[in-house]
Amino acid sequence: MQEYPTLAAIDLGSNSFHLQVGRVDGEQLYYLDAHKESVRLAGGLTEAKLLDEASQERALACLSRFGERLKGMPAGAVRAVGTSALRVAKNAPAFLARSRAALGFDIDIVAGREEARLIYLGVAHSLPLRQEPRLVIDIGGGSTECIIGVGYEARERESLRMGCVVYSNRFFPDGRIDKAAVKEAMTAARMEAQQVSHEFRPGRWEEAVGSSGTARAMGEILFQNGLSDGQITADGLKWLRERMVKAGSFARLELAGLKEDRRPVIVGGVVIMSAVFQEFGIAAMTVAQGAMREGILWDLLGRVHDHDMRDVTVAQFARRYHVDGRQARRVERLAMRLYAQLPPCPGDDGEAARCLAWAARLHEIGINIAHSGFHKHGAYILENADMPGFGRRDQARLAALVRASRGGLDKLGYPADDPLWPLVLCLRLAVLFHVSRSDAALPELTLQAGAGGDCQFSLPAAWLAANPLTRTALYQELRAWQSVLPGFRLASIRTPS
Repeated sequence: MQEYPTLAAIDLGSNSFHLQVGRVDGEQLYYLDAHKESVRLAGGLTEAKLLDEASQERALACLSRFGERLKGMPAGAVRAVGTSALRVAKNAPAFLARSRAALGFDIDIVAGREEARLIYLGVAHSLPLRQEPRLVIDIGGGSTECIIGVGYEARERESLRMGCVVYSNRFFPDGRIDKAAVKEAMTAARMEAQQVSHEFRPGRWEEAVGSSGTARAMGEILFQNGLSDGQITADGLKWLRERMVKAGSFARLELAGLKEDRRPVIVGGVVIMSAVFQEFGIAAMTVAQGAMREGILWDLLGRVHDHDMRDVTVAQFARRYHVDGRQARRVERLAMRLYAQLPPCPGDDGEAARCLAWAARLHEIGINIAHSGFHKHGAYILENADMPGFGRRDQARLAALVRASRGGLDKLGYPADDPLWPLVLCLRLAVLFHVSRSDAALPELTLQAGAGGDCQFSLPAAWLAANPLTRTALYQELRAWQSVLPGFRLASIRTPS
């Protein structure tokens, strides 16, 4: 596994974008420089769920500046993660293509519960390690993550569709604040929080912790106004609501400790936090310095040190769906042996090989649903399940590989230059040669890639003659490849004596 002296995390939040750089020293991270810009991406979502051009331009300008700081860093040392606004936006794919060009690195969009896991990881590393359960609340621009964890492990994770930018725009659209609007916003937030209140009720946690900018802003305001030592309290939230109604508008809201960039979104954050306090039975909440960007860094450190959460998730899925472990290991060994014979793809940092290994371990995950078309059932599970550690792109690629492990190649629909094709080839050949599900020794198999994407597959003629079923299946596979990808095919099956 490649070692990196420096790692970087980019959190493309719905309110702010953050860049955090850390120095690696063994199993420890030391934070270096950090950069934050208020982009308000969620504020640019139209009623049709499209990011408007102004919010896109703000985001791209920010990512260009982040890209300048990261110039020269290898792809494996940087992870950029998009959250709620990019999960919702229908034009996210086009925006992400522009974003990648601006930043210089790929961007993962993560599901809400994966966002929650990363947040908890960042918070846990910023606080003293304890074995008592902690409740962590993170109010972002477009969503609110609620987590109960012990130590560094998040055990309960939920993502609620309410955030400080979205609520500020929805209930206070013209910047006016009155008692009726505050009451309406709190009612909506309480209804959202009620859906998961049984999971986060008192007695299931010992300490409540707030993370990210919204919680820190409230803690700072209450401290500056002499209402707490930096904690968020139920009385302090009531005082904040009263002061906001008295001010009557964002423009006239003057509070010691309130930063200018928080003024347009603080009201939405206060009503959401007030609702969470009431529904979860919170009396007081400490404020952590760690947040999602630090969690991304620690997760990335685990990946480069072979403590990849994705490996844990794949192993859990194999157990949950009763995958035949011996067969999975047979297929994985051969698939990886074949893939190692192919030239590496330009810019690949080992992620392709990891994805192939995971696909081999999970290629039969759908058998428990039905044997007929189990590759399709497996792909559906992997496309839609909550998979800690996986971004949407990783998850989609894994599902695509499992779907391609058997069945017709002509139905896959990948473009001719898709980097998935070599992985598909290795996985399908490994499945084909282990269809008997036995540990019988295989002959020497050679896979070579030539110019123009052609491949040559070699094995002893005597073995092929002695295994007529495999020979028939292999020639059927050859015809399938020749029909679907003339530019990347098994040009011949050479059988030396």
